[in-house]
Amino acid sequence: MTPARWAALSAALVVAMVVATLVGTVAVPVGDAMAALGGRGSPLAAQIVRDLRLPRVLLAALVGAGLGTAGSALQGALRNPLAEPYLLGVSGGAAVGGVLAFALGLTAIGVLPLAAFAGALGAVTLVVGLARVAGRRTDPRVLVMAGVVVGAGANAAVMVALANVPPDRARGALWWMMGSAADATWPQVGWLAAYLAPAMGWLWREARTLDVLALGDEPAAALGADVDAAGRRVFMAGSLIAAATVAAAGLVGFVGLVVPHLARAAGARGYRAQGPAAALAGATLVVLADLLARTAWAPTELPLGAVTALVGVPFFLSRLRQATA
Repeated sequence: MTPARWAALSAALVVAMVVATLVGTVAVPVGDAMAALGGRGSPLAAQIVRDLRLPRVLLAALVGAGLGTAGSALQGALRNPLAEPYLLGVSGGAAVGGVLAFALGLTAIGVLPLAAFAGALGAVTLVVGLARVAGRRTDPRVLVMAGVVVGAGANAAVMVALANVPPDRARGALWWMMGSAADATWPQVGWLAAYLAPAMGWLWREARTLDVLALGDEPAAALGADVDAAGRRVFMAGSLIAAATVAAAGLVGFVGLVVPHLARAAGARGYRAQGPAAALAGATLVVLADLLARTAWAPTELPLGAVTALVGVPFFLSRLRQATA
């Protein structure tokens, strides 16, 4: 990618975050927002900007960056342009783990991602195992069908887990599953960053391995790559990212599908460039989607996952048509 395109991606994210911080059901003038960030100005502006909007914007940006990185890595490792945590059932598995934690009352901010991680690992293992049994691990149709089956099973497991849960706790779990950054807090942003940083850093470190895996199993093995071990590392890191984002903001689908294609369209060819580019594009997409979710039908707030799905479903159908043509 050229420096100009990197600058454009970075500028788009900065602009999206600034607009999302200023715009809402209560408009905050730029001067008041800057004063609030500096610890000055009216208490109302300070509460809106520093305590409500800024943590929410940062949480949305982290969720998008993580999903973009995971989607790009999974597409490279599986050589499948349709691979991403949501469609592969990984996010659904993470939701099962998170809902079970909700049902048991284990909702501590640092514990919930661990339960979601266990569910995500189980889901990705099951999806890849089903595709291998079919003998077509990299076929987009087989992986998508396996992901749909696992996702349907995850939804059923969630319904069973919530069957005897108190109504208030069940409503909270269902709203969380639909995706939302409304409850973002500074501690939550910190925990999400702590979970995402090592997983995203590991995937970026594996850039050369991912580029080799994209050549195919046999060429990658001929170049000295341990294909199975490398695949497991990518799935582990992708599962951790999916679990952390699900624990923080619920199910936010299709981001990991769309943004790697945007990164490649911007000129990111190797994963060393594609991973960070997908992170920037993903952060921008989710920040804008969250802004739309809270302003399109104000004062009613739309589920964040529904907004990203409105963008992702048509894109998925067009890519599926190309992949199976």
